[in-house]
Amino acid sequence: MRIFPAVAGWLLTVAGMSGLAAAAQTPDYPNRPIRLVVAFPPGGNVDVFARLLARQVEAQLGQQIVVDNRAGGANGIVGYDIVAKAPADGYTLLSAAFAFVVNPALYDELPYDTEKDFVPITNFVLGLGYVLTVNGGVPAQSVRELIALAKSRGEPFRYSSAGIGNGQHLAAELFRLKAGIPLLHVPYKGGGPALTAVVSGETQLSFPSPIPVAPHVKSGRVRALGFTGDTRVSLLPDTPTIAEAGLPGFKFDAGWHAWFAPARTPPAIINRVYAEVKKALEAPKLRETFMAGGYEPKGNTPAEFQKTFRADIKHYAEIVKAAKIEAQ
Repeated sequence: MRIFPAVAGWLLTVAGMSGLAAAAQTPDYPNRPIRLVVAFPPGGNVDVFARLLARQVEAQLGQQIVVDNRAGGANGIVGYDIVAKAPADGYTLLSAAFAFVVNPALYDELPYDTEKDFVPITNFVLGLGYVLTVNGGVPAQSVRELIALAKSRGEPFRYSSAGIGNGQHLAAELFRLKAGIPLLHVPYKGGGPALTAVVSGETQLSFPSPIPVAPHVKSGRVRALGFTGDTRVSLLPDTPTIAEAGLPGFKFDAGWHAWFAPARTPPAIINRVYAEVKKALEAPKLRETFMAGGYEPKGNTPAEFQKTFRADIKHYAEIVKAAKIEAQ
């Protein structure tokens, strides 16, 4: 269809006015509590990190941010779907880890479109790695001893993770392949239950993030044998990297954690939330907490993170295919 120049100019003017109107409608945002959906149970790193950031942002906004844990779906699907179908008014947001972009490769059908139904706001931290953690009943005192023990057993060690296709799962599978040992995956509905499983002895191994597991290591309830990143994490300075502890060349980072909004959320609101997150990441106490736990504060702009987000959907699809990981 041909559009005459005058009509095209009129359409552009109307579009511009609509954009200005959308921005003008949000000068008092937020004027009521914001719901921040976390698609996993309390206690895991996705939940812990969302709460840490939310507390700082709400102090800046002067408005409450209510963390809403919505577990119960495979790899967070229930919680993601809630946000995808929420009003695009800035009062329902999502805090998610990079496993969010793994789901399209795992499931033939999702109740939402990962690319089209969400607006990336910013990736607030980038994880440097996970902690190879064993239950106190496992006699291994080092990565080398664990590998030798795993090879000599008649049955595989069971390891817990936050679900199929999440970072803990991928880290454990890479460790299994590199070490050449049998391991049995036991997926849970979030990092909190997965950590509880290894603490209680339901599973023998797990790969939690440093912040939630550190108290259990320091109390002696579990033992940290190695860190999957390429340098030691300051929160657990006595824990060597897996590469230096017995598996040369091993490395696996923990990906990003980020905030999203439903599609069609006004740009003015997206930019306001981004600005507050960026400001929060400059708070010394919050930065120190993240960095001590092996997470680097980021805060890329919505446009910058959009590129990362879309590229990672393709990147992790290739990893899932190569590792032959399937939804159970």
